[in-house]
Amino acid sequence: MYPANITRDEASARSRLLTTHRYQITVDLTGSPSTFTSTSTIAFSSLTGATFVDLIADSIIEASLDGAPLDTSGFNGERLAFEVSDGNHVLAITAACRYSNTGEGLHRFVDPVDSRVYCYTQLEVADARRVYACFDQPDLKASFEFAVLAPAHWTVLSNSPEVQPAVAGELGRWEFAPTPPISTYITALIAGEYHTVRTVYDGREAEIPFSLSCRASMAEHLDVDRLFATTSRGFDVFEEHFGEPYPFTDYAQVFVPEFNAGAMENAGCVTIRDEYLYRSRVTSAAYEARDNTILHELAHMWFGDLVTMTWWDDLWLNESFAEWASHFAQDEIRKRHGGDDPWATFCNQRKTWAYRQDQLPSTHPIAADMVDLEAVELNFDGITYAKGASALRQLVAFVGLGPFLAGVRTYFGRHAWGNTQLTDLLRALEEASGRDLSFFTGQWLQTAGVNTLTSEYEIDERGRFSRFTVVQHATEQWPTLRRHRIGVGCYDPTDDGIEHVHRVELDIDGERTEVPALVGVPAPAVVLLNDGDLSYAKIRIDRGLDVVVARIHEFLDPVARALLWGSTWDMCRDAQLPASDYVDLVTRGVAVETDLTAVTAVLAQAETAVRYYTPRAARPALATRWTAGLVRLLKDAEPGSDHQLAIVRALATSLGTPAGADLLRAWLAGEEVPEGLVVDADLRWRFVTQLAQLGGLDDDEIAAELARDNTATGAEKAAGARAVRPDADAKAEAWRLAIEDASVPNATHTQICVHFWAQNQEAVLRPYVDAWFEVMADIAAQRNRWGQRSLAIRKNIGELLFPRPFGDRALVARIDEWMATTELTDSVRRMVSERRDDVERALRCQEAAAS
Repeated sequence: MYPANITRDEASARSRLLTTHRYQITVDLTGSPSTFTSTSTIAFSSLTGATFVDLIADSIIEASLDGAPLDTSGFNGERLAFEVSDGNHVLAITAACRYSNTGEGLHRFVDPVDSRVYCYTQLEVADARRVYACFDQPDLKASFEFAVLAPAHWTVLSNSPEVQPAVAGELGRWEFAPTPPISTYITALIAGEYHTVRTVYDGREAEIPFSLSCRASMAEHLDVDRLFATTSRGFDVFEEHFGEPYPFTDYAQVFVPEFNAGAMENAGCVTIRDEYLYRSRVTSAAYEARDNTILHELAHMWFGDLVTMTWWDDLWLNESFAEWASHFAQDEIRKRHGGDDPWATFCNQRKTWAYRQDQLPSTHPIAADMVDLEAVELNFDGITYAKGASALRQLVAFVGLGPFLAGVRTYFGRHAWGNTQLTDLLRALEEASGRDLSFFTGQWLQTAGVNTLTSEYEIDERGRFSRFTVVQHATEQWPTLRRHRIGVGCYDPTDDGIEHVHRVELDIDGERTEVPALVGVPAPAVVLLNDGDLSYAKIRIDRGLDVVVARIHEFLDPVARALLWGSTWDMCRDAQLPASDYVDLVTRGVAVETDLTAVTAVLAQAETAVRYYTPRAARPALATRWTAGLVRLLKDAEPGSDHQLAIVRALATSLGTPAGADLLRAWLAGEEVPEGLVVDADLRWRFVTQLAQLGGLDDDEIAAELARDNTATGAEKAAGARAVRPDADAKAEAWRLAIEDASVPNATHTQICVHFWAQNQEAVLRPYVDAWFEVMADIAAQRNRWGQRSLAIRKNIGELLFPRPFGDRALVARIDEWMATTELTDSVRRMVSERRDDVERALRCQEAAAS
């Protein structure tokens, strides 16, 4: 059960009863390191009836309604019920609230480098109530005025422009101006000894103060010029195409530690995980990913913050639009300033995530039925983000980019500062495009599953197509055949490489669609369905698969290569392309792949193919071949290049022999290091972790590495290195920290769970298979305080701590029996069924390869 659940019906009833106008919130951070005090004064109007205010707190210190004391005896730690009469009211509640170390509510972090304190809020989906009493639902918008008491030397930020504190001795009081009407989940409070850099952007209608903040110990890694440049260029694109000026007064971006997500779109005060401040060398793909995150959150200032969904049913639309818009903005910036094609990255990364999620037993329609917060928890996934964004890209292809943007401008202008539903956006798009979009909701948003596109063709005696048919396939579970707008691309070798020689764009509908425009066209070496990646569908390469496998690196178009990488990986996962062939494809093609996102992705996928999709008897030989292929790639890589770095990372992960351990130890000692490679902090921890997995480092040596990198990141990486050691005591301690110790912060907990199950450690790990089932039963029953642990921690246990190395038919049978005989919550059932599906898919691949 979701802690402190709120149902859609409750929220709808509350929004019919009352209207919120103004919050005045005072947060006192001058007390203990475990709790803080908040006072929330809410001005609202209502009809006569019963309602409740949301608050997750240790206790209510004082409460009043219209100046009269309010009975708090019914407060259950989650909400306080009360009666209201028709008219205007003021509700005031002072509460003792608790800091978080798991990234929900008000997170408090002490930097091990210098013992400085950093606090920040993370309030989506409904965690504003962990910080102040409120009506915590997106359609009850109000103006917010924050006041904060904190040490006078701290930096304090909120949704309104930065202010100077009134100082009394060592304490300060910050009072922020009222915000425009916004939802509770995008309010923000940042407080601590942050390092801040400021500039000004010349906006469409006013100058907009910009700021960047981070921990003092990370200040040297705050690459101010690039971050401000990306943000400014994003403002240029969105203010031009969205039709509305930036809706808030200033724009702060705060890089924070131990963040659960990538970033959060707090109105005018975005929080971003500070792993995006690169303290070590990274590839261009990492910078592109960070740019995309920055633009994603900026798009939310309009779509999500200015205009907000009524309830979480349209969470997908909120996130999907920002996903689409961030890639659109990157493409516009590329046209003006140069750079790689972001739609290739979208195909290589986001759509791969969507396709995987959509083939799990837990898949669901994009527009899921969010009956309560527990449903939101279950469905905040790759369908919400990546498949939804793919569907939006298909919608853009249907209506055209110009009409789509015109409809978006109408939508913003019509609903500014209000709440909407999907129908409001579709209505604006129909008006702008003149196209009937009634089919779109039913086919694309209300049904789950991914279709597969194949082709059938005939070639005449002149070598030309005499017939070409696109065939659409659905699954038995999800039989819907969708209407798609796709390209069909013809590719042939030229003196420069394999390139586009002909292309047709058309709508396909139903099971079979004839393509008369290809009749008479010379049959090319390769035919690529969904050319341009306009639609969301798996594709099969029915003409030219042998060419693709042998010569993928010769395709000149990065989006075409992305589609080919995706198709071959789908075939590998679907047991239609042996893992050994996929590994060979990667070692041939990755060296000249220009999209570093693709490089990183396919290297990781090949490692998965070796570890899980290969029969156990054949695994050692393929692992040796994979490592040898990476060694060859490393020798040929340009010194100091992004390719060199990406290949070294993959090679380090693949090393599993005594000779591999010797190489890692030599690199850590600065010996035999490839020319141009710098073994910096992050790369060093990668080597340390793999060496620890091979039994080549003990606790003292890991402690020495931590002393060398005495940072929060170092502490997290050291925890992972200890957990991965093939030692019974190390595993016992890692298990205790993951399961029993609630003081372990979320980021450290993740590292422990990621590294606990390691390859070739069956003897020491086998007892924990039983233990995992026991813990999952405890989580489902909320025994042993699991009902009080955060979602992030529970997901780590269910997903990352799953015993995947023991994936065989016996484990599948045990999961089936356990699920049939154990009373499970929806969230636990989902986590376990998804992991079971991973095992089942791997076994199908192994069995197909062995047959």
